[in-house]
Amino acid sequence: MGGAPAEGKITDEAIAAARDMIGLQLRPEGPYLQDATSDTLRNWCNGIGDLNPLYRDTGYGAASRHGMQLGHPMFPMAFGWIGRTRWGLPGVHGFYAGNDWELFRHVRPGDRVSAVERVIGIEEKESKFSGRLVLQYVEASYFNQHGDLLARALGTCTRHERKAARDAGKYKDIKTHEYTQEEYEALDACIMEEPQKIRGSKVRYWEDVTEGESLDTIVRGPLSLMDTMGFLVGCGRGHTHGVVFQAAMKHPGHFFRNPEAGGGIEYTGIGHHRESTAKEVGVPGVYDYGPQRSSWMASLVTNWMGDAAFLKRVRTEMRRFNTMGDSTWCKGKVTKKYVKDGHALVDIEIWGENQRGEVTTPGVATVALQSRDPELRVFLDGGNLELDLPVVR
Repeated sequence: MGGAPAEGKITDEAIAAARDMIGLQLRPEGPYLQDATSDTLRNWCNGIGDLNPLYRDTGYGAASRHGMQLGHPMFPMAFGWIGRTRWGLPGVHGFYAGNDWELFRHVRPGDRVSAVERVIGIEEKESKFSGRLVLQYVEASYFNQHGDLLARALGTCTRHERKAARDAGKYKDIKTHEYTQEEYEALDACIMEEPQKIRGSKVRYWEDVTEGESLDTIVRGPLSLMDTMGFLVGCGRGHTHGVVFQAAMKHPGHFFRNPEAGGGIEYTGIGHHRESTAKEVGVPGVYDYGPQRSSWMASLVTNWMGDAAFLKRVRTEMRRFNTMGDSTWCKGKVTKKYVKDGHALVDIEIWGENQRGEVTTPGVATVALQSRDPELRVFLDGGNLELDLPVVR
C-alpha cells in the first residue's frame, strides 16, 4: 500500500484476465444486514430517507393487508452492494453505474437473506471522463431462509484509470451550487408534502391509471455528509481498526495509507467523504453512493403505487455525479399499460434531475396493480410473474 490510491492501468491482458472470470460465482460481499427485523428494516429506511409507514411501522404493517411490516424493496442491498468493483483490473478505480432489479417476494421480519453472485459480462468502451473504460456486469440472486427467490439483480460498474480521469478534467468546472431562498422554499415544501402523498392503504386500481400520467415528485437533498454517513449506518456497514487492516492485507490495491489521517488505512472509496480523494479520481468533490440514489428512485414508485401493488422491476443508471450540495428531484410518468400472465402491469419512466436541470439518473420501473377485472389475478407479491428479462440488458 502506498500513500495514495493505486494507479492501475486498463491493459489488454487485464481485460482478458477479467473476461476469463465470466461465469464464476463470487464470494458474496458482506453479509452486512442479513437478518430482517423491525429494527433493521426501519434503519434501512432511515438510511435512504424513506417515510412509507408500511416499511417503518410495525403497527401500521400489522393492520395492512400483509399483516406485518414489510421490507423496502431495496432492502436486500443491505446484504451487500451488487455491481461492485471486486473482480479483475487491480488498482483501476470503479464506480457503481446502476442496477436492474426484478423482484419476486417481499422481505418480511424474521427472514434471513442470503445471496449468490456471479460474473456475467465485461465490455470495453470509450468515455469523455477517462478515455478507455470497462463495463463489468454481475448478477446477484437473493433468497430467504426457505430458499425462496426474493430478487434477482443485474449490477453494473464502470472501471476508469484514476490518472486518466483526473487528467481529462471533465467535471473540473463544477462548483457547489448556491441556492436562492426560492429554491430552498421549493425543496422544503416538497419534503414536507411527501408524507401526505404516500398512497398507502388506498388501492390504486389499474383501470384508474392512464398512460402519460405523472407520479408525485419527491426530492432528496441538498446532499450533505449526514446523508452519506446515514446511508452507511442504514446498510450496517462499518469497518474499523483491525477489520480494515485484515481486509487491506488481502486486497492492498483497494486501500492506501492516507497522509490526511496520519497514515491511517482507508478504502479507495473514501472519496465519498474526502474531497481530496474524490479529486484524485476525477470527481469534482465528495459524492453520493449509487445504491442510495437507486433506492430513492424506488421510493418514488412505492409512494405512488400503494400497499396493494407490487414493484416488479426497477432499473436505474448513474449518468452524472451527485456531489455535496446537489439535490435530486425524483420524477416519473406512466408510459404503458398491459396485461401479462394474468397480471395488470404498468411501465413507468423514472428519472432523477439535479438543481441544474440535468438528468443524472434515468431509469424504468414496472408495477403490478390490482384490477377490477375478476379474470385477472389477486396477489400479494410477484412470485408468479416473470418478465423474461435477458441476463445482460
